[in-house]
Amino acid sequence: MNRVIFILATSLFGIASAAEFIHPGDFTGSQTEKDAVVAYIVEQTKLQYSAIGMDDPMTLRMMEKENLVSFQQLTTATNRPLLDSVIKQYCAIGMCDYQTINMMYNEQNRAASPSLSW
Repeated sequence: MNRVIFILATSLFGIASAAEFIHPGDFTGSQTEKDAVVAYIVEQTKLQYSAIGMDDPMTLRMMEKENLVSFQQLTTATNRPLLDSVIKQYCAIGMCDYQTINMMYNEQNRAASPSLSW
């Protein structure tokens, strides 16, 4: 019985400690949210760059900073439906980092504006 409780508690702790994606459009700027964003970025960056063998401290800090700047830029995104679409699309394929989302949001937002002309 104690073993079952220990396994259950360990599982729940693992779930609770995993950082979750914070939608930039829902961000209100509270300290709790800021801490959650930082935790997500640190965890996501470590996972992403460890997978390709580039998890040295210099690379991780540089990419964490890039992701934080991208998140901050995304909080001012004006096309919420497009932002939601980009997040859904890129998170579905495992590219749920703010830098990628910011880059693709900006590119898709620019592409939506001009129309073909002669």
